[in-house]
Amino acid sequence: MYRLVPALIRQMGQAYPDLVRAQPLITETLELEETRFRKTLERGIQLLDEASTDLGEGDTLSGEVAFKLYDTYGFPLDLTQDALKARGIDVDLGEFDAAMEKQREDARKAWAGSGDTATEQVWFELREQYGATEFLGYDTETAEGEILGIVKDGKPVKALKPGEDGALILNQTPFYGESGGQVGDAGTITLEDGIFRVTDTQKKVGDLYVHFGTVEKGEIKAGEAAELAVAHAARTATRANHSATHLLHEALREVLGTHVAQKGSLVAPGRLRFDFSHPKPMTDEEIARVEDLSNAIVLQNAPVETHLMDMDAAIEAGAMALFGEKYGDEVRVVSMGTAEEGDKAGKTYSMELCGGTHVRRTGDIGLVKIVSEGAVAAGVRRIEALTGEGARKYLSGHDAQLREAADLLKIKSDDLVPRIRQLLEERKKLERAAADARKQLALGGGGKGSGEDAVRTLGDVKLLARTVEGVAPKDLRGLVDDGKRQIKSGIVAIVSKGEDGKASIVVGVTDDLTASNDAVALVRAGVEVLGGKGGGGRPDFAQGGGPDAAQADAALDAIAQALGERASA
Repeated sequence: MYRLVPALIRQMGQAYPDLVRAQPLITETLELEETRFRKTLERGIQLLDEASTDLGEGDTLSGEVAFKLYDTYGFPLDLTQDALKARGIDVDLGEFDAAMEKQREDARKAWAGSGDTATEQVWFELREQYGATEFLGYDTETAEGEILGIVKDGKPVKALKPGEDGALILNQTPFYGESGGQVGDAGTITLEDGIFRVTDTQKKVGDLYVHFGTVEKGEIKAGEAAELAVAHAARTATRANHSATHLLHEALREVLGTHVAQKGSLVAPGRLRFDFSHPKPMTDEEIARVEDLSNAIVLQNAPVETHLMDMDAAIEAGAMALFGEKYGDEVRVVSMGTAEEGDKAGKTYSMELCGGTHVRRTGDIGLVKIVSEGAVAAGVRRIEALTGEGARKYLSGHDAQLREAADLLKIKSDDLVPRIRQLLEERKKLERAAADARKQLALGGGGKGSGEDAVRTLGDVKLLARTVEGVAPKDLRGLVDDGKRQIKSGIVAIVSKGEDGKASIVVGVTDDLTASNDAVALVRAGVEVLGGKGGGGRPDFAQGGGPDAAQADAALDAIAQALGERASA
């Protein structure tokens, strides 16, 4: 479908100019989606084959298995049904629908538990009664205020006693209420005879600041004066992380392209998380480049400036606004740094509309270190990063791990990567040698019959029948191919006994005999003796399994008997 984009641009580009501008991104995104779906299809078919190995014509696949394929691996139900139809296998739609309904019910419970409508109503009433809370936190972390209202268990009360949880509303506050991705402040509210420990601050009904916490001492009463103090260390770390998200946003746009737009964020004292639009994973080089650009601005130690501006004037000046966000007529614009290269060289590096708290100078961020990058949805990526002391401790911890690894290998840290490569290559050689040894052991001895004794002739057909132990099901096909080469013309049947008491069985037929011998029919004869059902594949190769590995030799005898009956017929 992605190859149709040029035709779309020709037809619709004049009416929708953004299509022309974004043509490379649209083409790349469509191609990636198609590639992902093909991989989903391949992965789903493989998993479906594994799940239905023991099923035959007329059997039914568990609806829970079909739902797991859909829910966990993104494999649609209709594709599952189509894939099984050719083998005469149905899907238990009742079980599938039940599993789907259970997931929906769990989602409804989780959603219902995230907020109480009755509780939320109280904030509207208190906002009408007391008006908006004046926020002082841009300029100070301490202030005085008056307790206007108290809420406990979703209802207004006149006081809170020692040990009780509740929420306080004041006329003014330095505590930042969670919004714009930045978490709410914690700290203390101190009265003449009481202390209230604030664990979180939320903004309700737009501009009503609600301080949640616990009474540590005395009794908290409405109408009393209070001293408010934000937890300094947490606020400082949060400010650094918030300013870093602005630098990262601009750096991502510079490295990846102007299609990058913020899709969500979390700014907390311990870390920052930033979601952005981009169709594919970032490379290590792109991540390093984003870090370098961000830290270059940090090292400028440039002042972070904030201005209240008319919305249209802010956008005209180049401030970035988040699509879908609601802004008033007057907005707060946060600017920081000077671009050192590119089209913006010499101009303001980052300018965004933002209501959060920020550092005073970019140097206060200390250091920006990206610690992870991954997908959160189709076309949306996420980076997590640390700043300041958190970044220093992270790098220090990694340095200690490198030194420990080097000490274990008795080498210098600088030689660690070449030594690991050498060890990995040596391991691959050992694994190949071990696999070859297992194959030789499996075909040469250690099971039912050994060497030439494992080969018998039934009519005019040779049968190489073996039982093996410790061979993974995925490796059995290689044993079958080796067996075919050994007997040149004939049938190879191998049963592998697992440590869990189950058994896997494979049957291979050389090309010259597939017209008169069907591997699927033979493997099903063995699967039945192993206590399993079905078995599938092609005329030249089939596989199956069962729960009773103790019947491995009997399963091979059943295959031999089926061949003998066919020969005598």
